[in-house]
Amino acid sequence: MKRWIKRTMITAGVLSTLAGATLMAATHQADLTMRRQLDVPARGVDLRSDATSIERGRYLFNSRGCTDCHGAKGEGRTFINDGKGMLVAGPNISPGPGSVVRHYQPEDWDRTIRHGVKPDGRPLLIMPAEDYSRLTDDDLASLVAYVRQLAPVSGTEAVIQLPLPVKALYGLGMIKDAAANIDHTLPPQQPVPEGVTVEHGRYVANMCIGCHGAHLSGGKIPGTPPEWPAAANLTPGESSAMPRYLSADTFVAMLRTGQRPDGSAVSKVMPFEALKHLSDTDAKALYTYLKTMPARPAGER
Repeated sequence: MKRWIKRTMITAGVLSTLAGATLMAATHQADLTMRRQLDVPARGVDLRSDATSIERGRYLFNSRGCTDCHGAKGEGRTFINDGKGMLVAGPNISPGPGSVVRHYQPEDWDRTIRHGVKPDGRPLLIMPAEDYSRLTDDDLASLVAYVRQLAPVSGTEAVIQLPLPVKALYGLGMIKDAAANIDHTLPPQQPVPEGVTVEHGRYVANMCIGCHGAHLSGGKIPGTPPEWPAAANLTPGESSAMPRYLSADTFVAMLRTGQRPDGSAVSKVMPFEALKHLSDTDAKALYTYLKTMPARPAGER
């Protein structure tokens, strides 16, 4: 019996040592991955200042989730603080003190927003560039036009503090940054006419990729705190959320109120502060597109 106990303790010690070594190797790889250099084919953004572009940019800034991370004035905002070691804050993107975009060149806007890559070539770890990689040239130029005319305000720096398990999963490639998920060879999407159509809805649906996955079938959002619920399956497949919404109007009402047709609350993780700003045309087009998607099992992302 004593020999068995001794062997068990030795085995446990070896496994513990291996686990520790794996964790150290994974976190070291995470540091290397964060510092890797990416050469992406950036395009120069058309720097505009006309009223029409700025107004379109204002709409995109408010409805596509920019305020969730950067605040209503672009001052930066803490959007994850689970009290367990995970703290994430978006940086100041106004022209004020500490702005990370003050010296941006036309190509830098494209690298950051469409590709998730900093001007120095390193990846942006948290920026959900998957949602913006397919922006048309006009929409990207309009969004940049609005950001560039924001009033200068003092704000926060970018803060990214990850618990060791999350950092290790990133190092092991089980959690990927946006730059690793984007096909950087794709040209910008060509514009489609705005309307309550499948084509326009497909374009609007790009804003959902970061949380619901490229296939919009949901699942656990990689790298988020454990208590965050899985993103819903937006396809007609297994455990789909869409049968709750029998019409475009009920779907739009959910985006406006954060409540399902039965009155129950949708997860607060959903960016309702942005979604409530979606125009009726965009919201109904999104619904129209989601109803035509091929069914996928929940969690395939």
